[in-house]
Amino acid sequence: MKAAVFLLLTLLVPAYHTGAQCIIDNAVDLKVQAAISSTVSSTLAKAKLLCQDVSARGALVSCPAGYKPTACACGMACGSWDIRSDSTCHCQCGGIDWTAARCCKIGLE
Repeated sequence: MKAAVFLLLTLLVPAYHTGAQCIIDNAVDLKVQAAISSTVSSTLAKAKLLCQDVSARGALVSCPAGYKPTACACGMACGSWDIRSDSTCHCQCGGIDWTAARCCKIGLE
């Protein structure tokens, strides 16, 4: 009988403390999430998408430093283009007379 009571206590006591620990963990998690959410929200509220158009003669045009190309346009009715080196629009048709790029970056107010 003593062994059964001891076994029951060894199973219940850790379960009780685990439940208390879960409550503390949940409270800490909520505080951390609230702090992160507040920081992220205030930062995102200040974020702006800054864009500009650039163009050049020929099949290549590069975005200014810090900007990334989000779209390209090509002369001579060419619809085939790609982005090279994460900063340059390249028109793939032969004899292209001009290339344009829409370049954007995320800025903070």
